[in-house]
Amino acid sequence: MLRFLARRLLQAVPLLFVISGLVFLLIHAAPGGPLAIYLSNPNVRPEDIERLRRALGLDRPLWQQYWSWLAAFAGGDWGYSFSDGRPVAARIVERLPATLELVGVSIVAALALTLPTGIVSAVRRGRWFDRLTTTAAMAGISLPAFWFGLVLQIVFAIGLRWLPSSGRTTLGGGDFVDHVQHLLMPVTVLAVVQASGWSRYLRGSMIETLAQPFVLAARARGIPGRDVILRHALRNAIGPVLAIVMVDAALLVSGAVVTESVFAWPGLGSLFTEALARRDYSVLMALLMLTSTAIVVFNIVADAAHALIDPRVVES
Repeated sequence: MLRFLARRLLQAVPLLFVISGLVFLLIHAAPGGPLAIYLSNPNVRPEDIERLRRALGLDRPLWQQYWSWLAAFAGGDWGYSFSDGRPVAARIVERLPATLELVGVSIVAALALTLPTGIVSAVRRGRWFDRLTTTAAMAGISLPAFWFGLVLQIVFAIGLRWLPSSGRTTLGGGDFVDHVQHLLMPVTVLAVVQASGWSRYLRGSMIETLAQPFVLAARARGIPGRDVILRHALRNAIGPVLAIVMVDAALLVSGAVVTESVFAWPGLGSLFTEALARRDYSVLMALLMLTSTAIVVFNIVADAAHALIDPRVVES
């Protein structure tokens, strides 16, 4: 297991290095620039722009900017925001709890929908429940997240007035019930969208596993059907699904951009859209590298969990 994890970590280092270079080039190739917000201000003189350019190191060759940024980033210095001058790390830490809360609750809710739906659909393949959940899953996968969120706002916030339309809490603070009410609609959007895909993966993996000889042998030995499904079939079918869940979780932790924007949720996703609108390179690079690192780390965690469930993975 240790050799397996060491091999995965050694593969991750050059991958992140390549990703950092590509992301840096793409960000700097985008139209505009980090000083675009100052260029549109008539009160900012050209000599002020040039002084800012030198102070931020933007007058140096691109490869020098990249190496300086990479060395500082690896050392924990993520720079300062071009838009407000605050440390990038402080801005990310400020928004991280809201995203972790939203993502954590959404993943738990999505798994609570995925496991029973995927298992029962596979066991009762071709019956009315399977057809119903397949239709619902296809609808959930096809729904644009922003459209689904707007529909929920129109129905439950504007029409019925049951839930607040946006934000994390009511202005001035709120109690626990108020916090849960703000959380319900964004969690519903993320949970439904994620569970729609995860349940299909689990259903397909379960169908394939239920047809394996060891499952048929377990049934022939008289093992109760529930034990065959949960202890034998599910244990072997959950591995590939776990990898997909981990990757999606990493993407959500880095910022559920669309959902957070629709519901004005003060997390990393909304921070990303703000930084993108202002061409705040320091914040964008930090968020994109955090996303890439989270995906790689969660993949390694998924591989380790899969290896614990099925030791044959270590030998592959």
